[in-house]
Amino acid sequence: MSQLRLATYFNSNIECDFCDIVSGKTSAYIVLEDEPSLAFLDNRPLFPGHCLLIPRKHIPTLVELDSTLIEKLFLNVKRLTQAVELAMQAEGTFVALNNKVSQSVPHLHIHIVPRRKKDGLKGFFWPRAKYRDDEHMKEVQSKIREALSIVSRDG
Repeated sequence: MSQLRLATYFNSNIECDFCDIVSGKTSAYIVLEDEPSLAFLDNRPLFPGHCLLIPRKHIPTLVELDSTLIEKLFLNVKRLTQAVELAMQAEGTFVALNNKVSQSVPHLHIHIVPRRKKDGLKGFFWPRAKYRDDEHMKEVQSKIREALSIVSRDG
């Protein structure tokens, strides 16, 4: 199986970069997928291992997230947070989401960013960079997937 996997679900005809990943129209380095959600490497990470977790269904903001999905989605946030710390040997993580203002894609997404003391991130104006190459992304993807297999599903 290729490391660069395509998601296999389709949402609707909404023009949305993240819906394109869910439908398989756009490829992504997927690290976690289940029925309600999908997580993949941010292609312009704050640090390697920076993941985005999204609901498969097009939901623009947290306010519009159905209460039946909240627990499932945030259990995956918890699990992915543990996996990113383990995989990237991070001292902690920064977990965040934006609603409307500063929301670069109008599809609910949660950032899970590995952090280390004195990593240089201060405030909310952080430089973004690309991975060195596809091999680097595959390496990080593999580490996070391996860590997810270690982290329990119920946290």
